[in-house]
Amino acid sequence: VCDTLCGVGTQISGVQGSLFEHTQRRQLGDGAFIEIRAGWLSDDPSGSQDLLDALLNTVAWRAERRQMYDRVVDVPRLVSFHDLTVEDPPHPLLGRLRRRLNDIYAGELGEPFTTIGLCYYRDGADSVAWHGDTIGRSSSEDTMVAIISLGATRTFAMRPRGGGPSLRLPQAHGDLLVMGGSCQRTWEHAVPKTALRKGPRVSIQFRPRDVR
Repeated sequence: VCDTLCGVGTQISGVQGSLFEHTQRRQLGDGAFIEIRAGWLSDDPSGSQDLLDALLNTVAWRAERRQMYDRVVDVPRLVSFHDLTVEDPPHPLLGRLRRRLNDIYAGELGEPFTTIGLCYYRDGADSVAWHGDTIGRSSSEDTMVAIISLGATRTFAMRPRGGGPSLRLPQAHGDLLVMGGSCQRTWEHAVPKTALRKGPRVSIQFRPRDVR
């Protein structure tokens, strides 16, 4: 079994439910699981590239800073957050994708995805450190986070919090990854920086309310 759970793609213009039915679920233990659909949006390269270009050029990207030991440093990526209970998504296609994800997963999740988080990795030096999305209810409850990748291929790394073998999952343009169950509490994930030359990548994260 390949660690990336390889699959086939779909058309960006009409996301088909049957493709979700063929998505493989990988159980990670302790109630955690992942699902990956490689190339979910990339069967229409021009459409998915147009979405990437639109997000890069129209989103109000924000730089963050954080305390690290005795100094404040720049967070190595740009971000944008959208609460869809009070605002429209930054691109109409994101609203359609959210509705389709809700059609498939809201029954199991018990609630809809209501927020979109965007991360802009400008090059291989941009990254996100090991963490779980444990701000809010996900610190004590099972949840789901669905991530669509656009742009350059980057490694999505995962490791169990209690120790054990890690996963390195290459996420390419148009790929969909879903982390579910206890994944945010029992596993950590990261996008490590790389010395390889990389173009821009945007990560689109769909979450339910009060999960960050």
